[in-house]
Amino acid sequence: MSAELDALTVVNQLRDLAADPLNRRAIVEDQGCLPGLILFLDHPNPQVVYSALLAVRYLAECRANREKMKGELGMMLSLQNVMQKSASPGETKLLASEIYEILQLAGKEEAEQAEAAAASCQRKAQFFLGSNNKRAKTVVLHIDGLDDSARRSLCEEALLKIRGVISFTFQMAVKRCVVRIRSDLKAEALGTAINSTKVMIAQQVVKTAGGEELILPFQEVTAEHVEENTDIPDYLPEEESPSQEQDKAVTRVGSITDGMGWLNTAANFLTRSFYW
Repeated sequence: MSAELDALTVVNQLRDLAADPLNRRAIVEDQGCLPGLILFLDHPNPQVVYSALLAVRYLAECRANREKMKGELGMMLSLQNVMQKSASPGETKLLASEIYEILQLAGKEEAEQAEAAAASCQRKAQFFLGSNNKRAKTVVLHIDGLDDSARRSLCEEALLKIRGVISFTFQMAVKRCVVRIRSDLKAEALGTAINSTKVMIAQQVVKTAGGEELILPFQEVTAEHVEENTDIPDYLPEEESPSQEQDKAVTRVGSITDGMGWLNTAANFLTRSFYW
């Protein structure tokens, strides 16, 4: 690979750094990285656009970042362009839409959010942004056999083959995977895909009205009823623990001090490559 960083290398590294909650404030405060991510949203390579969206989604999980992100020149317009572009894959459009809705609400519903959080404390397991989006839903899987990075890679490959999977994240310590899918995709398709690996068995985690968790087996879905995904970029999203407990993270993509040197390199690349 060329010593000169290319766009995909830069955006993938920013995505990886943004996956670590400790890096998110620094990335947004950096003078070059956030504007660079916005420009990547208009990149002709769909892999670059999708990776940039994942990075922006991670950054938006930090509430303190949202006002600045919303006000950053070109952010909301670029997200709208991705949503409206006919060439954008469906999952890419949906991810852009969720980010847009989160940022659109920034600073407007703090009181309502606090009230809603108090009223629904039993629903703490809201692992992804935009979970109220009617076009998408969250499925929590308990996966027997999810023991190491090799099994995780098998699981990732199985999930990425399903059209309608938007994103996913792993909690390796408790053998769980939280998957965002389109609302018209049946959760059973996820179980069938993971069970097809022959080394893992997936079950769905649901909550009762009283807040207790139940683990339920899936009904098998035949292969012809599972639509294969062909229009999503052929790389994998990095894992991220949605839990606040650090012991649930399978790996860290870099501490704030480790990442700052690379952030400077990325910012220099972005400054050389684009006109602001």
